[in-house]
Amino acid sequence: MVVSLTKEEMQDVVSIEDIILANEEALKIYSEGGAVIPLRLNVNVEANNGQSLYMPGYAKNSEIEALGAKIVTVYPDNPKKYNVPAVPATMILQNPKTGEVSCIMDGTYLTQLRTGALSGLASKYLARKDSSVLLQVGVGGQAETQVDAVLSVRDIKKVYVSCRSLEKALEFSKFMEEKYKNKVEFIAVDDANKHVAEADIITLVTTSNEAVIDGELVKEGTHINSVGSYTPIMQETPVEVLKKSSKIYFDTYEGVIEESGDVIIPIKNGEFSKENITGEIGELLLGKKKARENDSEITWFKTTGSAVLDIVAGEVIYRKYKEKNNK
Repeated sequence: MVVSLTKEEMQDVVSIEDIILANEEALKIYSEGGAVIPLRLNVNVEANNGQSLYMPGYAKNSEIEALGAKIVTVYPDNPKKYNVPAVPATMILQNPKTGEVSCIMDGTYLTQLRTGALSGLASKYLARKDSSVLLQVGVGGQAETQVDAVLSVRDIKKVYVSCRSLEKALEFSKFMEEKYKNKVEFIAVDDANKHVAEADIITLVTTSNEAVIDGELVKEGTHINSVGSYTPIMQETPVEVLKKSSKIYFDTYEGVIEESGDVIIPIKNGEFSKENITGEIGELLLGKKKARENDSEITWFKTTGSAVLDIVAGEVIYRKYKEKNNK
């Protein structure tokens, strides 16, 4: 029987900590060469001003085996014409032993979970252990899980929230403060740069084509997560961050080098060299690369995402659902 899981059912069986651990396994498998991740297939549906993207993959190590595909569609006219999301997504899991479809789940929420968890994973290994101030730039659909993940690995006392709309930043801050029952202070700000120098961890999750903070203001010991900039023309991260960072990690080397303007543009302009890239964070998890070595280092993590994260996180959620419901 094929199991179908909604966002609420997924929330009922997993925590952000579970997905951080799932990401660790996924990226170790990827960096060890234990994953088969074909290029994303993009089908243009011109008649309806849409695109359908298919992201398949297979991953296996001693801990987990996962097979499946995420379907993401981009239909900009959906909200206005049909009152449905512009970018719906569905995750399809298969039994790796038989190839049969085993589970269908909310791919939009899965993406939010595994992407947010990446910033938690990177902060876990690269941020100073005494980090207490987070600057969150961007309050879109990814923002909540991004903050959740960082708060799960560091004892954050204060979160500055910034985006293009102060009203939206205020709304998000109020929501998060209620979620954390006022145990963490959330402060909406009209200018992120006023608080860059105070932040121990900075998470950027925007669709900006230009830097959203002043890199010169980043202090020693800061860790930066760059989550937006998933196309060659997007560049939310200032080149100064790349120049000042002594440890630079990617989720997947190929994905970032080929897709993100955060590195493509400065390389093209001669402002940054591939030789300064430390490696994939999976290599760090495997003990092949070093984490933060002192409290003065500035560290930078860049992600563009990969199907290996979806299939492994999806498999973990599916297993936990079966365990809880004795399936």
